[in-house]
Amino acid sequence: MPDPVYNNLEVAKFINYLMSRGKKGVAENIFYSAVDSIKQRTKSDGLKIFQKAIKNASPLLEVKSRRIGGATYQVPIEVPRHRQFFLASHWVINAARGRKGKPMAERLALELIAAANNEGGAIKKKEDTHRMAEANKAFAHFR
Repeated sequence: MPDPVYNNLEVAKFINYLMSRGKKGVAENIFYSAVDSIKQRTKSDGLKIFQKAIKNASPLLEVKSRRIGGATYQVPIEVPRHRQFFLASHWVINAARGRKGKPMAERLALELIAAANNEGGAIKKKEDTHRMAEANKAFAHFR
C-alpha cells in the first residue's frame, strides 16, 4: 500500500527499508522530518529531491559470483528495476547511518540532498559497483 502522506509506493517501500525492529511510526517520523528539512534547505519539493536522489544512486550494473570449473568469476550483470531501487535505498540509508553527530532525520536529509547532487556515500558506492563491473567485463560472456 502507498504511504498516507504522499500516496506513493516508493516512499512506502523506502520507509519499510528505513524501519528497524518493527517501529514503523519512528521510521515514518524520520522520513517525513527529513523531507521537511530538505524543503527548508533547498527551497524545492522534498519528494522530487528524494526521487532524484534514488534515481542518481541506482546502479545499472553489478557483479555476481559465478563458479565455472574450479574458478570463481565476478560476472557483470544488468540490474533489474526493482533491485535498482532496493540497492539505491539501502545505500542511501547506510550512508546516512554512517554519518555521526546529528539526529537520523537530519543525516537522511543531508544524504538525500547529496545523492540528488551526485555526491555522498551512496553515489560513491554506486561508482565502486560500476567500477567493479567495468573491471570484470572480460567475464561478461559467462553470463
